[in-house]
Amino acid sequence: MIFLFDIGFLPIRFLDLLDIGIVGYLMFLVYKLLRGSVAFNIFIGVVLLYFIYWLVGISDMNLLHQVLGQFVSVGFIILIIIFQPEIRRFLLLLGDTTIKQRSNFFSKLLHRNEEDEGSNQAQIVAIKTAMVKLAKEKTGALIVITQNPNLGSLVNSGTRMDAILTEPLLLTIFNKETPLHDGAVVIYNHKILSASCVLPVSDNPNLPRRAGLRHRAAVGITENSDVASFVVSEETGKISYAHQGKLIQNISPEELERLLTLHYK
Repeated sequence: MIFLFDIGFLPIRFLDLLDIGIVGYLMFLVYKLLRGSVAFNIFIGVVLLYFIYWLVGISDMNLLHQVLGQFVSVGFIILIIIFQPEIRRFLLLLGDTTIKQRSNFFSKLLHRNEEDEGSNQAQIVAIKTAMVKLAKEKTGALIVITQNPNLGSLVNSGTRMDAILTEPLLLTIFNKETPLHDGAVVIYNHKILSASCVLPVSDNPNLPRRAGLRHRAAVGITENSDVASFVVSEETGKISYAHQGKLIQNISPEELERLLTLHYK
């Protein structure tokens, strides 16, 4: 057995460092998933319960230890029941990250970058200009940008388009007189993949009370998938941004372009 170095009397192996790295990464994903939600407070409560159980055990407080042991013995099942939505989101987040990393690796390996920098920027400007115009007209709009092609149920809930992304097409889709204006537009691989898509609505109690269904849908899809959503409010004409279950309202055109550049690849 090969040891890398010692910390006091404790020998450290490569596998120990790998073990710590993996656990640390998983804890980061859990924090990233639960932060800002009611589930995070429940998670902290569960951790405290296990810590108290361990503490009373080493303190020989037998009666309290037995009482807490009844909860701890079925703790795993309770966690699955309470955190069922969060566990699903965690697995989706882990799977999306793995797929994205694998896709980027093969892209670089095969040199299959089909879109150059200029074309990318032109489409970002097209999305920004369309959303700014829609905001001035107070025309509601919801755009989802994804790097994950495995959103079958989401795409199939709308009208498949596979159309080249342009400003006039976006304005036409969200025009109140067209049948596709309700629902979301999904953009993937520099194309409008689908329009009039139905998104899951977030039930996060921390969202602003005035957030309507369009904003809650924008947040809802980012809770379950690694995507970014952009919303134009029909009531106020303000533009909002959602990512990882968080909603940022009333962003400026400059901030909109920066966020589009961040997610549009």
